[in-house]
Amino acid sequence: MFSLRWIYTLLALSFGLVACAPATPSAEVPAKPTLPKPASIKATSPAPPAEENPPSGAEAQFSTDFSKHSVSYDEILSGGPPKDGIPAIDAPSYVSIEEASEWINDREPIIAVEVDGTVRAYPLQILIWHEIVNDELNEKPLVVSFCPLCNTAIAFEREFDGQILDFGTTGRLRYSNLIMYDRQSETWWQQATGVGIAGKYTDEQLTFYPAVMISWVDFKSQYPDGDVLSKETGFNRSYGRNPYAGYDDINQTPFLFTGELYEDLLPAMARVLTIELNGETVAYPYTVLEDVVTINDEVGSESIVVFWTEGMASALDTAFIESGQDVGSAVAYLSQT
Repeated sequence: MFSLRWIYTLLALSFGLVACAPATPSAEVPAKPTLPKPASIKATSPAPPAEENPPSGAEAQFSTDFSKHSVSYDEILSGGPPKDGIPAIDAPSYVSIEEASEWINDREPIIAVEVDGTVRAYPLQILIWHEIVNDELNEKPLVVSFCPLCNTAIAFEREFDGQILDFGTTGRLRYSNLIMYDRQSETWWQQATGVGIAGKYTDEQLTFYPAVMISWVDFKSQYPDGDVLSKETGFNRSYGRNPYAGYDDINQTPFLFTGELYEDLLPAMARVLTIELNGETVAYPYTVLEDVVTINDEVGSESIVVFWTEGMASALDTAFIESGQDVGSAVAYLSQT
């Protein structure tokens, strides 16, 4: 027997962050494809020149100390919207599973977060329009984030440096990944890594909090007492529609991606589950997970188990999320005998 608890995972389209090869399926552990440590995005960047100017228009919108930064500003591109042009949800409300079932299809993806037995679902049909939810679950301040261009669903603790941070969107991207900012110091944070890249908290690390992406039907069956982020957000958005229709195409190039691609190893848009534990980072391609279904492995000297199941729609495929292709879902747990 083993006991299970979620571990920090990153479900992502692989892009240039992946340096891995498809593994050979086996009953136990396939050959492990590995990723650089999350901070290596920062570490592999050339040292930015001291006189480098901030991204165009940034100084007019932000009070950030742009003289302090760990990445070259040449790597940061405008995604189109201005600061908070994609509005975070700052005053979330919740509904019951029964109420949410009236507007969430069983196949739709949701982000599930659990704090001491209290579980909440964050439907991607909402997150795809807002990207950030500043929330508190069972008295723990959390930010739940989703970057559509990377398909990265990540939660972080908001308690940092003796204060509770609130996050918003900068309207900027780095390696096609969302750059968040906190409203207290206006530091810019890379969503995929939780590392400060410009401003007061440059090189500081937010604390990851376990979150998983599963189908609505699985959430309902596993957590019948959970609640759900309400679509009564105070904003008028077409919840249920995908504004990135056609983006989940394995043959295309990621939007505004300027880094190195490893398409001789995996297609740039390949879907992977990533686990980071104790300094080791491992990526499990969905093409492998679909074949083997269950993987028992060791990452960062910890025993883990990864499960894959079919039945979850892609949020980034067709115009309506509920009609997206079945990409399945993967969840990783610590296993303890």
